[in-house]
Formats: sequence, structure tokens, C-alpha cells
Amino acid sequence: MTDFVLATANAHKAEEMRAVLEPLGIRLRARPDDVAEVDETETTLEGNALLKAYALVRATGFAAIADDTGLFVDALDGAPGVYSARYAGERASYDENVEKLLTELLGVATPARGARFRTVIAVAYPNGESFCVEGVLEGSIAEQRRGTGGFGYDPVFIPNETPERTLAELSPAQKNDVSHRGRALRAVANRLAKEYVHVPFTFSVER
Repeated sequence: MTDFVLATANAHKAEEMRAVLEPLGIRLRARPDDVAEVDETETTLEGNALLKAYALVRATGFAAIADDTGLFVDALDGAPGVYSARYAGERASYDENVEKLLTELLGVATPARGARFRTVIAVAYPNGESFCVEGVLEGSIAEQRRGTGGFGYDPVFIPNETPERTLAELSPAQKNDVSHRGRALRAVANRLAKEYVHVPFTFSVER
């Protein structure tokens, strides 16, 4: 097994990461309870992902994996973007963020509701080396919530690959197969396969 510590304490994200990476011989350690949340002070997804990954390396001595995800909506000039998790305020809930998004898009016709999810995953090592990969999912914003699965903006995001269903209407396996995070995780797996001979696999990132 190849060990990394996760920077996220988000149970939903950790579950998705483990579902993709652990069957491949990559063991993901939970972030220790005594490690505080890292302030996301950077202005890019890449910057925040690296910030979190290096914070966990310093705190634990292990190589670390961190991610940062943003929803970029065309009609809102790319908002909420890097501020997606706190769109409705610093301590906003998923529902509050979604409600603000739907309110901002009131009256915007379907053809103009294009959007994309971007996930950047950073891997950082105790020797100071690091790399980032990205996964992108194109789609659009629904006019109302649909589905009970997933988390965050999933109930209102319709991937181009499943035009009749939101991410929240997909099974976990179906979501991992098409999602931005799933694509970024497969890119991580491909990169790690080049570094560790005992991780013998290759994934199609655009699966």
C-alpha cells in the first residue's frame, strides 16, 4: 500500500476519494482530529489545494493529498468560483449556497445557464516536492433542486453526459464515473502509477 494523509475532513469528499483510490493500492489516512482547518487564503483552486496539502505534510510528516473545487457559472461571470463553499457566507450550509445560486439565476433562460465544475488535487511530499492535477465537468444549472444524492451543488448541476439528471440523481458509482472529482482522482492515479511500480493501472481521465 502507498500511504497519503487526506487534507479534507469533509466526509463526502473523503468517501469519494477512497472509492476511487483505495482499490488501487493507495491508502488514505484520515486527517488527525488535532489538525485545525486550513484557511483558504489563496485566490485560485491550485493555490488553496497546495496550501492545504503542505499544511498536512507539516502537521503529520506524511505525503498529503488535498483538493479544492469550484463551480463556475457563465451567467455570473464565473462566480461563485473559488468561493463556492462560502458563496452565501463564511459558515454557509450547502442549502444556503444553492439557494443563493438559484436566486442569482432567476430569470436566466436555460441556454444561458452553462456552468462547469473544476477540481484541482494537489499532492505534496515531505521533501518539498508537489504536483497538481485537474478534473473538469461541463454542464448547466437546473432551475430547481432535483435528487437526494451527493452534496453541495449536486442537486442543481446537470452534467452534459447525463442531460436528464442532476449529479444528485446519479448513484455514487455513476457520479464518480463522470464527475470532476472522479476525473481529477483518476489523473492522480495515473501520475502516481509512474512513481510507484506497485500501482499498475492506467485510467482514462475523460471516462
